[in-house]
Amino acid sequence: MIIHPFPPLFDADSRILILGSFPSVKSREQQFFYGHPQNRFWQVLASVFETAIPQSIPEKRAFLQARRIALWDVLAACDIQGSADSTIKNATANDLMPIIKAADIRQIFVNGKTAEKYFIRYTERTLGRKALCLPSTSPANAAWRLPQLVEAWQVIRDFL
Repeated sequence: MIIHPFPPLFDADSRILILGSFPSVKSREQQFFYGHPQNRFWQVLASVFETAIPQSIPEKRAFLQARRIALWDVLAACDIQGSADSTIKNATANDLMPIIKAADIRQIFVNGKTAEKYFIRYTERTLGRKALCLPSTSPANAAWRLPQLVEAWQVIRDFL
């Protein structure tokens, strides 16, 4: 069983919450979100906001906070082989209520179908809120090219 090794990123000014499923091996090593160099998350967000891609963790943190974006993952712990979402077993969910209580979250988004599956299974009913599913920025989602991802992710701007 692997326990999520780092806290959510949010503050009282956060307006949207983006949830992944569970951090990759690289993210767990870096102790921060979307740490795998091939994950397109940072590239997509930078394109959506027409800015340079943040590189360091402090730059990424500042980028998100300046845009009122909170980040976390649906799962608090699970058995997983490497970074493959398809191998997740024995999952337990994170409690999202502290984020919802601390910030005026206008919309919850999930990054990909696996995050959506676990959000619906473990969180939607207890939270009393639905999430909008965006196409995964993972390199495993090869069917979606960068321009398509950027276009689909533009919707987050509508809630800020």
